[in-house]
Amino acid sequence: MPTYDLHHHLWPDQLVEALTARTSPPCLRDGVLALDPEGEFEIDPAGYGLQACLGDLDRAGIDVAVVSCPPTLGIELLPDDEAEPLLRAYHEGALEAVAATAGRVLALSMARPLDGFVGTIVAAGDLADLDRVAPALDEVERRGTFLFVHPGPARVPAGAPAWWAAVVDYTAQMQEAYAAWLARGVERWPGLRVVFAILAGGAPFQLERLQSRGGDIRRALHPTLYLDTASYGRRALELCLATFGARQIVYGSDAPVLDARLTLEPVRSFGLAATDALCRDNPTTLLR
Repeated sequence: MPTYDLHHHLWPDQLVEALTARTSPPCLRDGVLALDPEGEFEIDPAGYGLQACLGDLDRAGIDVAVVSCPPTLGIELLPDDEAEPLLRAYHEGALEAVAATAGRVLALSMARPLDGFVGTIVAAGDLADLDRVAPALDEVERRGTFLFVHPGPARVPAGAPAWWAAVVDYTAQMQEAYAAWLARGVERWPGLRVVFAILAGGAPFQLERLQSRGGDIRRALHPTLYLDTASYGRRALELCLATFGARQIVYGSDAPVLDARLTLEPVRSFGLAATDALCRDNPTTLLR
C-alpha cells in the first residue's frame, strides 16, 4: 500500500494566472499575495506548483499527496461572479495534475463535491451553519467521498505578531468546527467521513473539559472522524494517540507552507506500526 500526505496544497498554473489577473484580494502581484483581511505576504507561486509538490513527496519519502486549495484564500467568500472563475481554474488545473501524475496526486474539490475528486475541502466556519452547507454534505456522503475541514480566512488584531493567525485564529476556528460537528454533525451525517486539519486545533485536548460539562465524548470516538497531524510534534501526538489510539489520526503535512518533515519525523519516531497506521492504513480506509 502507498503512503499518503492528506494535507498538501497545490496552486495549479490556471489558478496562479487567475489570481494574477485580479486587482483586489485574493490576488497575486509581483510575488506578493494579498488577502482580505489578513494582509500581504511574499510568496513564490512555483513553490505551490505540481513539480514542487512531487519534489516534496520525494524528499519526505511519501508516495501520494492529497492536494487542495486552502480556504484561507477566501475564494468562497467572494461574490459568485468573482469566485467561480477562481474555482474553475483550480478545479481544471487540479484534475490535470491528477491525470499527469499516475496516482501520485489526488485532489480535493473546493466547497462542493465534483467528479474526479476524492473529497471536498471546506472552511472551518462553514460548520457553524450546518443547514446552509447540508446540500453539499449530503452529496459528499452520497458519493462516498470525504470532507476535509480546514481553517478559513483569519481576522488578526492590529499589532498582533506574525504567528497570530496560525497559532491563535486558525486553531480557534478548528476547535469551533470540531465542537459543532460533535454537537450536531456526527449524529446528522453518521456515515460521512470527516478529516479535521491541524488536530482540530487541539480540540481533543478539551475532551476532559467537555465531559466535565456534561458533553458526550463518545462522539469524538465515532469511526468516521479523523484528525490530521499538520504542524504538530511528538508531545501533541502522544496525547492524541493516548486518547484515540492510532485509528483516527492521519498524516498531513501542510506543505509547502511547512516542511513535510516537521511532522513526519515525529510520526516516524513512534515506530513502524504507528507510522503505517497514520500514513498507510488510515488514509487507505478514508479513501476507500
